[in-house]
Amino acid sequence: MEERGKLLAEYKNKKQKIQERLGDFEKFYNEPRSWFYSSGEMRLLPVRTKDDHRIFEELAFCIFTANTSAEMGLKAVDAVRNVLMDGSAEEMKRRLEGIYRFTNLRPAYIVHSRTHLKNILNFELKKKISSTEDRNELRDFFVTNAKGLGMKEASHFLRNIGRKGYAILDKHIINSLCEFGVLETNDKPKNAKEYLEMEQKFIHFSKDLGIGMDELDLLLWSRKNGRILK
Repeated sequence: MEERGKLLAEYKNKKQKIQERLGDFEKFYNEPRSWFYSSGEMRLLPVRTKDDHRIFEELAFCIFTANTSAEMGLKAVDAVRNVLMDGSAEEMKRRLEGIYRFTNLRPAYIVHSRTHLKNILNFELKKKISSTEDRNELRDFFVTNAKGLGMKEASHFLRNIGRKGYAILDKHIINSLCEFGVLETNDKPKNAKEYLEMEQKFIHFSKDLGIGMDELDLLLWSRKNGRILK
């Protein structure tokens, strides 16, 4: 109980910044803005980029960020931004040299996803997202149709474009849930069924604390990372 008290006190201190960041995610989806990274800071700046292309930037960010860091994912998107919609995997790879670790696989995932989403959606990403009411159906769509996105990364993507109610079960969150006795071990979920079961435990924990799950995710992540990013 003492540790939970400390967590609630930390939430009180960080609440405004956490809510501002969640507001940024909604602003990204609803306004013509993109994320840029410089001098160690994220900035959400006005752009003239098409909505569907901006949304794909965020999807690429989540592909890049898997098993790395938010900072590395941000730097990777900045490096390939102007070839993201029509560049080849090889062109992205060249731009990522010295910046990003997984230059062989991730650009290929992004190009594959870009082509596939053009084929099945005519690349109308925002229309698909806005017209799908069932949150699990929407996440499953991106798990199935975006190469390199599992349950965690698809949840990350949807949260970052302002969708609510997804747990992003990365190592920081899982370790925190284990520390608070919500989980018995810090083993990662092995499949979608285990992910959903763990997500339900996260939801119950957030209700017990009286902290919205989207806020709790950023709170727990910031305890491990030291920052409120995305």
